[in-house]
Amino acid sequence: MINRVVKNAEEALKDIKDGMTLMVGGFGLCGIPENCITELVRKGTKNLVCISNNAGVDDFGLGLLLQTKQIKKMISSYVGENDEFERQMLSGELEVELVPQGTLATRCLAAGYGMPVIFTPAGVGTEVAIGKETRKFTYNGEEKEYLMEKAFESDFALVKAWKGDTAGNLIFRSTARNFNPMMAMAGRITIAEVEELVTAGELDPNYIHTPGIFVHRIFQGANYEKRIEQRTVRKRA
Repeated sequence: MINRVVKNAEEALKDIKDGMTLMVGGFGLCGIPENCITELVRKGTKNLVCISNNAGVDDFGLGLLLQTKQIKKMISSYVGENDEFERQMLSGELEVELVPQGTLATRCLAAGYGMPVIFTPAGVGTEVAIGKETRKFTYNGEEKEYLMEKAFESDFALVKAWKGDTAGNLIFRSTARNFNPMMAMAGRITIAEVEELVTAGELDPNYIHTPGIFVHRIFQGANYEKRIEQRTVRKRA
């Protein structure tokens, strides 16, 4: 039986080097690979290109790597919760590529499926389309213009799952099933941290979201904070 288990984040990330491109799973602060991010901060790996839905907040998630200026470029959809991100972008310290959220997701999927490009109507006629090829297609009887977007290329994908087994099979829970499954398929090397690691065969195959064939290294994480980005409550009636 294949065993993809490594001891911890330090061992899992040992060959991530300066200047590499990383996919980082999560949506807001939900389902982010907290242990992997902490290890990157400890290692001091710099000039990283990060592909992620968002950039965390000032003192959590990818915001920790922004604080230490380890990220050279962010490719993201939503970045409105991070003041340090805004400061670095406006000062020219940080390169930023903003991507419509559906396009970001589909470019990840395309990489996982081995498709070099996708065509999407999102972004046509906007700044997103500058310098990119467009084509017209007839779909459902209507001719429209579509923008060609390339599949992402990443050296590593860092994802976080609820449960995983020693063969690398993963189950994501609730909202953590966001960008994690598609990024897990797309990385040249995929590293998964999990809340609970079990022996191969213990997971019900009907509930596995990412088969182990896509995962190269897996470890059980610890000390998950699971912070809420914007806590909103209402008064009792």
